[in-house]
Amino acid sequence: MRKVIASINVSLDNFMAGPQCELDWHFEKWGNDLAEAFSRQLAKADTILLGRITYCAMARYWPVKALDLTYPMEDIAFAHMMNSYTKIVFSSTRDLPQWTNAKLARGDVRDVVLKLKRQRGKDIIVYGSSKLLASLIQFGLIDEYVLWVHPIVLGEGKPLFQSRSRTIPMELIETAAFSTGVVKLWYKAEPPGD
Repeated sequence: MRKVIASINVSLDNFMAGPQCELDWHFEKWGNDLAEAFSRQLAKADTILLGRITYCAMARYWPVKALDLTYPMEDIAFAHMMNSYTKIVFSSTRDLPQWTNAKLARGDVRDVVLKLKRQRGKDIIVYGSSKLLASLIQFGLIDEYVLWVHPIVLGEGKPLFQSRSRTIPMELIETAAFSTGVVKLWYKAEPPGD
């Protein structure tokens, strides 16, 4: 069965974004070594799950970056993967910007993701998408969490873990520190009911 990997940039105080979805704090800590790590992780996947807000932002950003020759080589490689992979978008709005290989999810989040997990293929990755992520956490559908912890305290914003309604036991798989102070914490989530 395919794995669902939540790959999330997060502040020290558990925020994925600022109160107005600001991400400037995470771009400030982007470096070549971090770009290479993100690219290695994405290369193990072939499907990206996105909520509407994250999808709209990425659909405007990545197609342009793949053509920007002033962009670092590692970032261009990442942009090409983002643009070519299958993207499943969870949104009740049908008026979304066009992006190569993007498909609007039909049906319940749990059913759609379970069906994807049973299909052949590589890992399924989730970037940002706080509402979608909350649903995936609630249903116990995330197999691994890769948290890219940034050395900043935001004080407010969109929290990664929004509810304490369910305990998620995790096993640490790997840690890594990057030149800009970002630390990667990679956890395997124990299946629900264990």
